[in-house]
Amino acid sequence: MDSCKIAVIGATGAVGQVFLKIAEERNFPISELRLCASERSLGKKLKFNGEEIPVELYDENLIQDVDFAFISASGDISREVAPMAAANGTVAIDDSSAFRMEETVPLVVPEVNASDLLSHRGIVSIPNCSTTPLVMTIKPLMSHLKVKRIIADTFQSVTGTGTAALQEMQEQSNLILKDQPVVPSTYPHQIAFNVLPHIEPFQENGYTREEMKMVNETRKILHDDSLMVSATCVRVPVAVSHSESIHIEFDRPITPDQVREILSSEPGIKVVDDPFADVYPMPIDAAGMDEVLVGRIRKDVSHPNGIALWVVCDNLRKGAALNAIQIAEEMMENNIVHHEYWR
Repeated sequence: MDSCKIAVIGATGAVGQVFLKIAEERNFPISELRLCASERSLGKKLKFNGEEIPVELYDENLIQDVDFAFISASGDISREVAPMAAANGTVAIDDSSAFRMEETVPLVVPEVNASDLLSHRGIVSIPNCSTTPLVMTIKPLMSHLKVKRIIADTFQSVTGTGTAALQEMQEQSNLILKDQPVVPSTYPHQIAFNVLPHIEPFQENGYTREEMKMVNETRKILHDDSLMVSATCVRVPVAVSHSESIHIEFDRPITPDQVREILSSEPGIKVVDDPFADVYPMPIDAAGMDEVLVGRIRKDVSHPNGIALWVVCDNLRKGAALNAIQIAEEMMENNIVHHEYWR
């Protein structure tokens, strides 16, 4: 398949805008582009490859006319559009959590489990933006040793919530620097100059829904339901890029140099690790980059078979838009797009 017709659902949002930018950068072969958003965006035009394309509302006819529907909106919209797409022979690549844990829906990071796409039935999910860098780091190591336990603490940027959260952080920062009061809106507490150990609602087990996403999605992507995973997800006053402190317990010892060597040869990963020269991954470095940055690789002094490391990833690019485009590229290359394949 040399080119494709696509619809972007949520084209005016943060991920939708990055999607269009990456599609231009990669010369993604689009023969027809439809941009969809809510009614309040009607009348807007978005630029793509020098052309102004009007924003429109999606309907069944529009969805039926394209090969891919990239969905980055609310879960409710995903639950409406994705089945509609699949029923009409269009592949839905969904950024929400609506279908991630459905048994028949592949949850895919192409560098990790591209082969799962072979079993798709018209809907493909991409993982949570904090799960993606975790599994990209873990999977290459699993090829050499058995991973027994993972503890991940995340430091997630406000664009993981959306553009309104970014604007709120900027406005709060300005007010605080002027000694003026702030009134939280997007978050339950002030986000500027603060951190919130609270991303999505708390569950009965004391974990948040975001934390349980990381647990369950990691197991599904890595095909290991017995893998022990624990996460603490924290919102931090950073514009773009999620950071993660990861502790991994293996079945036997491995050296930091061995970990560096394994990860250095992996596509999509860049080792940035010279702490004595003040070189380590930071959100400002990862922003705008496709690679997952890995550094602070060291022995975990609390366990003989443990490794600790620090990972940073642009949550809007590899955490969302880029991953979606890579899925489409993989499907086109393997000719598994059209409904004749998966019906």
